[in-house]
Amino acid sequence: MTRAALVVGVGARRGVPAGEVLALVREALGAAGLSVADVVELATLDTRADEPGIAGAAAELGVPVRSWTAAVLAAVRVPNPSGAPQAAVGTPSVAEAAALAGADQLLVPKRKSASATCAVARRSLQIGTPASTNRVGPFTMAAMLPPTKHTKRLDSAGPDLRHHGDAEVRGLDLTDLAVNVRTGTPPDWLRERIAASLVSLAAYPDGRPARTAVAGRHGLPGERVLLTAGAAEAFVLIARALPARRPVVVHPQFTEPEAALRAAGHEVGRVVLRPEDGFRLDPAAVPEDADLVVVGNPTNPTSVLHPAGVLEQLARPGRTLVVDEAFMDAVPGEREALCGRTDVPGLVVLRSLTKTWGLAGLRIGYVLADPATVTLLQEAQPLWPVSSPALAAAEACMEPRALVEAADAADRVGVDRAHLLAGLAEFSEVRVVEPAAGPFVLLRLERADEVRERLRSLGFAARRGDTFPGLGGEWLRLAVRDRVTTNRFLQALDLALQGLPRRAAD
Repeated sequence: MTRAALVVGVGARRGVPAGEVLALVREALGAAGLSVADVVELATLDTRADEPGIAGAAAELGVPVRSWTAAVLAAVRVPNPSGAPQAAVGTPSVAEAAALAGADQLLVPKRKSASATCAVARRSLQIGTPASTNRVGPFTMAAMLPPTKHTKRLDSAGPDLRHHGDAEVRGLDLTDLAVNVRTGTPPDWLRERIAASLVSLAAYPDGRPARTAVAGRHGLPGERVLLTAGAAEAFVLIARALPARRPVVVHPQFTEPEAALRAAGHEVGRVVLRPEDGFRLDPAAVPEDADLVVVGNPTNPTSVLHPAGVLEQLARPGRTLVVDEAFMDAVPGEREALCGRTDVPGLVVLRSLTKTWGLAGLRIGYVLADPATVTLLQEAQPLWPVSSPALAAAEACMEPRALVEAADAADRVGVDRAHLLAGLAEFSEVRVVEPAAGPFVLLRLERADEVRERLRSLGFAARRGDTFPGLGGEWLRLAVRDRVTTNRFLQALDLALQGLPRRAAD
């Protein structure tokens, strides 16, 4: 099975217009019957990467510019050499060498315009077949999209996408309602399994047993499973390894997917759900030409559980649909889960073991997708990406007794969440997003930043909401805790609200 993407190599004189480069690229693709939609990057000499004509053409195509040094390009064999570029930069064709440096097979030989040249190569991954010898180096995360001056900075994206709940409690003696990891975890039996794995640390990790266990838990073949160092690594792999011309993230949700896409050089579109709609998704709101869509279910921070049938409407040929199910095991019966589905085109499901099992410091998660996509992502991973203790934990958490314990924990979360919601309903100032399905709730109140600071002085940490696109300073997220902790929190909230102007009850 083969997945292909097109790399367009470009050589150009200084001052080349973007329109000329774009027209040449389109002409080359059209003459070969290739689609512009399959182009994943423009590649060129590093001293030309900042050329406005090349950068402008890449921006128009919605792809990044990838730069190569003259030494790298000089080492690439090209089929149509010329003397001028050989004398100038050491390679007989910048366009063909740049195209082949990050790909396998030249599809369109060098074509010329007045001030530019271009060539098109295919980057393909054949399952079970080694990469072409045309490649200069391995196809890794580090080599995929090196930063250029055109890479979109994270700080231009609005809210702080790198802010996470652990920043609210790190180094402080506070009752933690800011992080959604289940308290009292990991259980003793899981600690013992992890500790037992330490005797094998001298050996390189072997992920096959854990991969088989994950596949069995979801009723899938092993080739549809990829183990990762937490869901966060999976987002980076997706951003760097899967071709996407117009990625879209559905917000408000966990910000790491967008941060990873931006760090990889993508321009990211946002579909922002509205509080007046209960943050529910209308599939029609997602642009038809979006070729990679990311959505959480249940969504962090809104705790909204989208129906599986609604998410299925987002799938279509040519689109990658990424569903983050990191909190699905906290939903009784895992209703609306897509993790075991193989009939949804382009579906990629992410799972995490860090929340239910208290393994945030161990970093373990996994991806479920079609074998070709798993292969693309695996090619972008470093060797041995998951440690032996994390693999031992993954295998243990797939066992029948672990699944029973997780199901019981999900039931307890539902009871404890109902208790928290009942308590919050007593405050006329507070509006909660309901129905909530995750191990956390999202609430809205005036002067939430001041309330959050007062709660800190009373010993409680709540997650600020203004770092999530689509929310603002009037939002807070609260992790669901046991009844005793919740009662103490509700008392603290009452104190924190004293002295603030109260809104009349509806």
